[in-house]
Amino acid sequence: MDAVVHTTLESFDTATRDRLAADPVRNTVAITSLDRIRRLPDEPTPLLITFHDDGDVVGSLVRTPPWPFQTADLPLAAVDLAVQITGELDPDAPGVTGPREKSEAFATATGKSFTESLATRLYRLGDLVPPAVEGSGRMATEDDVELLATWRKAFTDEAVPEAPPESTADHVRGSLRLGNGHAVWEVDGVPVAWAVGSLPHAGMTRVGPVYTPPEHRRHGYGAAVSAMVSRWALDQGAAEVLLFADLTNPVSNSIYQRIGYEPLEDWAEFWWKD
Repeated sequence: MDAVVHTTLESFDTATRDRLAADPVRNTVAITSLDRIRRLPDEPTPLLITFHDDGDVVGSLVRTPPWPFQTADLPLAAVDLAVQITGELDPDAPGVTGPREKSEAFATATGKSFTESLATRLYRLGDLVPPAVEGSGRMATEDDVELLATWRKAFTDEAVPEAPPESTADHVRGSLRLGNGHAVWEVDGVPVAWAVGSLPHAGMTRVGPVYTPPEHRRHGYGAAVSAMVSRWALDQGAAEVLLFADLTNPVSNSIYQRIGYEPLEDWAEFWWKD
């Protein structure tokens, strides 16, 4: 097996676009993050590697700074080669994420000390069952950027405290420009919950983040806004609607299942220790 490090996104797309699109559920993170880079030219330059066996592309590895390596399309047989190449080209990467077996194999092969920062379960929407919850929903606009930037930071601080700093306002503003759906649930005109759905790519939408401020929790608002943005995704033509749920939060996992999401696969994220 050998590897090719791509210096342009166009080269990487030529080698992988059909491959990634053939399994949009497994490759959801790569598909959405690469689309953001294609359409927002100010995004940082990604690391893009393909793996080849007898001339055929058999896998890939992506990192979109400042985030970890993505291993969903990395064959286990290529882990050692991937670790060698990334150690030389991207020694400052913070960690690795992906299906648990692959991400853990990559983290172990580096020989570095690491900590499991996030354990999640990937869900796919079956039959959507919107809950009966007080209030109503609307789609966000540019006027909501300041609020949603504050909520994005609060979500990240709570869910992934190891995450690198980012300009949350720029991130939200860019997401809106890309056409992603930002649903806001309100009660008596007060925003109480928020959920994001990516614009469909390869027939796939991923929901997340979903955030309810602590003072508004345990009223079903998170379920309601998740169902709303899921319906938005279906109306946009998505054939697969996905989301990740934190396995340490049994409440959110049960909520998503009640509105129609079905478990598929466990993922894990590992960050290197200083």
